[in-house]
Amino acid sequence: MPRIFSLFAAIVLCCPVHAQSDYPNKPVRLITPFNPGGAIDIYSRTIGEPLGRRLGQNIIVEAIAGANTISGTQQLVRAAPDGYTFLITTMSTTVTNRVVFTDLPYNPDKDLAPITQLSYGTVLFVGPGNAPYGDLKSFIAWAKTKDRVTYGSWGVASWGHLAGQILKRDLGLNLEHVPYKGDVPAITDVQNGALDTTFTSPTSAKPRIASGAIKAIAMTGPQRSASMPELATFTEQGVPNVDLAIWVGAYAPAGTPRAIIDRLQRELKAVINLPEVRERMIAQGQTPVGNTPEEFTANVRADLPRWDALIRASGAKIE
Repeated sequence: MPRIFSLFAAIVLCCPVHAQSDYPNKPVRLITPFNPGGAIDIYSRTIGEPLGRRLGQNIIVEAIAGANTISGTQQLVRAAPDGYTFLITTMSTTVTNRVVFTDLPYNPDKDLAPITQLSYGTVLFVGPGNAPYGDLKSFIAWAKTKDRVTYGSWGVASWGHLAGQILKRDLGLNLEHVPYKGDVPAITDVQNGALDTTFTSPTSAKPRIASGAIKAIAMTGPQRSASMPELATFTEQGVPNVDLAIWVGAYAPAGTPRAIIDRLQRELKAVINLPEVRERMIAQGQTPVGNTPEEFTANVRADLPRWDALIRASGAKIE
């Protein structure tokens, strides 16, 4: 009897190891919690194709937009923690959302398993191509002549929303926030005159900047982006406090086996270091990182107090 029990126990203990050793043996779902065709959707597809080749399985990218990444994140939280669903998202999911939303329907610390911080990026501030201003100084002068200036972002509590609130506070401008489900619809409204300005990614904006449909005024972040080195930052143009860079990271559902987390981290790091992927990321205004789950977690914890103070000082509220 003891021998039979021992044999049964050995079989049970070996099963999870075997299940992880042949991972993945079916397609993997990659959720992007933003609009199809938006910056993070394009970013995810840039990574997904070579990641699929390395894993030997198709990566199915699914865009689930809404509620400042909450809708897509809820889908991840509900998924089985087996490595066949993961998420690529911005810092909104685990940093800014927890400060602004008092009833966040997921716990960033308990419901998500960090895989890797993929990159740091910058955000552009743009206006229509025929705007009577071409830089931040002339925009400020123009805005001060208006009773109201609308600006868009990809959602409440997004970095674009917060940056606008900082400009409103520091410059005394009457800026009115208009949230969108992604940056592409906001750019379209700037182009057609329905919206005065918007914050957006270089990925979404650059083709329309090149065509003259919109114009770039400034970029957020501590330094100029390699994708648009000709564009000065807010700080360079005399407006500080919008110099924090946003990041993009990958998460799995909590409870995903560590062996699978480590496999995904290694493969994602290898992918973002491929010359062709790295070049495309830099063109999108992103600086590749690819750190470990522990390093990722430490960076998030270090970010929290800075963003908490910034959000509270900006006066950003759920609308």
